[in-house]
Amino acid sequence: MRSGNESEGGAALQGRRGFLVHAALTALTLPIAAAAQPRPAPSDEVHIFALGDSLTAGFGLPRELGFVPQLEAHLRRHGVPARLTNAGVSGDTAAQGLRRLAWTLDGLERKPDLAIVALGANDMLRRLPVAQTRAALDSILAELARREVKLLVAGMIAAPNLGPDYANAYSPMFAELARAHDAAFHPFLLDGVAGDRALNQADGLHPNFQGVKRMVSAITPRVIEALRQ
Repeated sequence: MRSGNESEGGAALQGRRGFLVHAALTALTLPIAAAAQPRPAPSDEVHIFALGDSLTAGFGLPRELGFVPQLEAHLRRHGVPARLTNAGVSGDTAAQGLRRLAWTLDGLERKPDLAIVALGANDMLRRLPVAQTRAALDSILAELARREVKLLVAGMIAAPNLGPDYANAYSPMFAELARAHDAAFHPFLLDGVAGDRALNQADGLHPNFQGVKRMVSAITPRVIEALRQ
């Protein structure tokens, strides 16, 4: 049987041990808990929403080397604190992009400051009616404008093998829609990349890392201009 002093001393020792264990566990768990919390967006950070197909999705590339991550990093290097949402889905036509637009926007934590609309390439490759593509893109731009999101239209050019009639209807469509919706305009998303084997993957359609890098360098001034409008 222990004396009162021994009991009190033991209790104090246990108390100190308990405190030290609690402190150590707290020190270990606090960084984990903090890391699990979402990082609040700085007040000056701009949110850019990239709606597109495989060209924006980064088809065939590691996630960090695709169009959206490269553009985000490039903008930050140019002093624009941007956070981009990659809403590119490989294979999507303009109509498919329209069908998912509303629920994709509704699921975002924050409304975009700018939307890059880069759809229509798959419509052209499938030779879909230009009127159908135009109607879908027009509805996409109208919905984004209704939500008070700034707009940047990324254009596409018809492949030569589709013939002059298709090209004359398709290629000017993007500039016409940009004017109609008071949007910024980038004439050709694949400018300097299309047809260059050194800048494309083996399929000849999707840019490799260097091709995406060139795309990003070309569109960055348009993005900055659109944000300032």
